[in-house]
Amino acid sequence: MRYKRKLIALLILVTVLTAIQLLMPYYPNFTIIYADYVFVPYQSFRNLLFGWSQFSFGDVFYFIGGLLLLMLLAKWIYYIGTIRKSGKLFMNSLFNTIVGFAIVYLVFMIGWGGNYYKPTLVTYWSLDKTKWEPGKSEYEYNKFLTEELNKYAYAYKPLHFKKVRRSAMGFYKQHTDCKARLHGLNIKPSIYGFLMQHLGIQGYYNPITGEAQVNRYLPSFMLPFVVLHEMAHQAGIAAEDDANLLAYSIGLRSGDASFKYSSYLNMWLYNHYRIKQEDSVKAEQLMAELNPITLSHIDTLRQIRDRYRSDFSFYSGKLYDLYLKLLQQEEGIGSYNRSIETAWSWEIADDSIRRRKVLDIP
Repeated sequence: MRYKRKLIALLILVTVLTAIQLLMPYYPNFTIIYADYVFVPYQSFRNLLFGWSQFSFGDVFYFIGGLLLLMLLAKWIYYIGTIRKSGKLFMNSLFNTIVGFAIVYLVFMIGWGGNYYKPTLVTYWSLDKTKWEPGKSEYEYNKFLTEELNKYAYAYKPLHFKKVRRSAMGFYKQHTDCKARLHGLNIKPSIYGFLMQHLGIQGYYNPITGEAQVNRYLPSFMLPFVVLHEMAHQAGIAAEDDANLLAYSIGLRSGDASFKYSSYLNMWLYNHYRIKQEDSVKAEQLMAELNPITLSHIDTLRQIRDRYRSDFSFYSGKLYDLYLKLLQQEEGIGSYNRSIETAWSWEIADDSIRRRKVLDIP
């Protein structure tokens, strides 16, 4: 009887998950209902529940989850080693694990996963990406970014984490129609900062607790853009290139020199990487046109990368690439670099689009 109830529960979970996977991509109205009546209230509730403290509860949940997985693996090894007497126990544990993962995946889809089926910001904002010409637009954008960095570098001031957090929350309230902006946005320094250095991670969104975390050791000139990016996920923007586009556009509209500088610098890094892939010599020549402050910031990033370079970063990148591809992002981790195309389409868009009173968020 107990196994029958578990089997029925599993079938119900599979049916619900299958329905979600089938309905979301082809019925936009379900995505709207999900965003307005499921994600936003749930995100706001989670922020009220966990946002009162700067302690990252999600980091602790991940730690506990990791321990439970290790204990489960050890138990399975024992069961397999004593399969004759533990065969039924192993099958029961395996079945319970499948049910458990199905429940976790359902919670993931309710609390976050449905956002991957939203229209892209390029579509929602009526931006024209067709004007991007590979091999040409990278250099046009580089010229623009270099001019802006050379203009704002001397006005840039390092901001303390609390100042960045407070300002970013204010900019979302002022410049977007984000429905979660009143109670759903927050940012916390992760307790795994040292590990994130080795893995090459700047920040991440926890889809279970709704918390946004950043690497506590992140250089101050990177912090404003990364904070805006992670808050974009809390606002319901799932795709990484869309989160970058929203962070970029808010950073530029903020009127804050440090936020503008950080936004331009992050896009310059993505764009420089693209140019370097095509012509490394030309990329170095173009970089030499930057001001001394920005060059020193780039050198700081190089030192961090060289100091913490390891196989951990490579394999974590591969896993994250697979994760993104499983969640409707065909280019995987490459979607980050696609941000330059959407950001450039924003820069060359009609004034009627760029000068809207607030930025619409689907």
